[in-house]
Amino acid sequence: MDLQELGGLHHLTAVTGHAAANLDFYTQTLGLRLVKKTVNQDDVSAYHLFYADAVGSPGTEVTFFDWAWASPNRAGTGTVAETALRVPGRAALAAWAERLAELGVDADPIVEHAGRASLPFVDPEGQRLRLVDDGGAAGGHPWDGSPVPPEEQIRGLAAVTLAVERPESTARVLTDVLGFRFEGEAATDAGERVGVYAVGPGGPGAEVWLSTGSASGPGRGGIGGVHHVAFRAPDDAAHHAWRERIAAAGLGVTPVIDRFYFRSIYFREPGGILFEIATDGPGFATDEAMDALGERLALPPFLEPRRAEIEAGLTPLPAPVGR
Repeated sequence: MDLQELGGLHHLTAVTGHAAANLDFYTQTLGLRLVKKTVNQDDVSAYHLFYADAVGSPGTEVTFFDWAWASPNRAGTGTVAETALRVPGRAALAAWAERLAELGVDADPIVEHAGRASLPFVDPEGQRLRLVDDGGAAGGHPWDGSPVPPEEQIRGLAAVTLAVERPESTARVLTDVLGFRFEGEAATDAGERVGVYAVGPGGPGAEVWLSTGSASGPGRGGIGGVHHVAFRAPDDAAHHAWRERIAAAGLGVTPVIDRFYFRSIYFREPGGILFEIATDGPGFATDEAMDALGERLALPPFLEPRRAEIEAGLTPLPAPVGR
């Protein structure tokens, strides 16, 4: 089957128990733009918040389900152990170290990790994050409404670290099914090793780091953890072809689901982590003007008739930063 390569990471979806505090941290501390305030289409009682660059580019999106009822995340196998976000250079990392210290964010010193200078820290709910020097790689549009200077802003996702019980099984899916390339092992700041897998253009934004060390037993997703990671398909034709390939490999994959801002398919890799492949379009300006992204509760057309009911069940959020 002739397939277009996956373009790298599309988005990452995590879980928060405190939507208002989450909004404050990701916009005012990390300086990302709230590009879409909507609801979980499978649970309309919960917000689904999308943070990204100025225009909501695929590959820059960090999103959250607002599940106050969920248990705390438990680290371990079967989870995304850490999310790396990219910034444009070592000087930006140094500025971030000062910024996080001034704002009281729990961060470690700048270290070498998987071959790049990086700054590990945790968000207020314990989610493990890391800023990495992307070497000035292309991608990501600075937002003039951010409290962070343009030359220091987060430019998007860099990589995700997967913790699984049998790395070889996950590696086979990455390489034999999804078309990733194994680029070797790299040392982490904890003295362990990760396998570096790249797809499409490779480099920051198109890597998965597969932990080869021993984890402390099975993990469990929840508040402060990652729900799933999504990869990029350029268009609907490629998306359908990828679904056929995944199904032919014997992995249980969903039908194509229209999320209105993109189309999605979902499946679990052998280690239990939920993967998604999402189309690059149509994008977040489908139902809002680009200069007004995230200002109102956006609902896909099939939920619009239920707007009054849905809004009544949600706690209002403060206006996003930069307004």
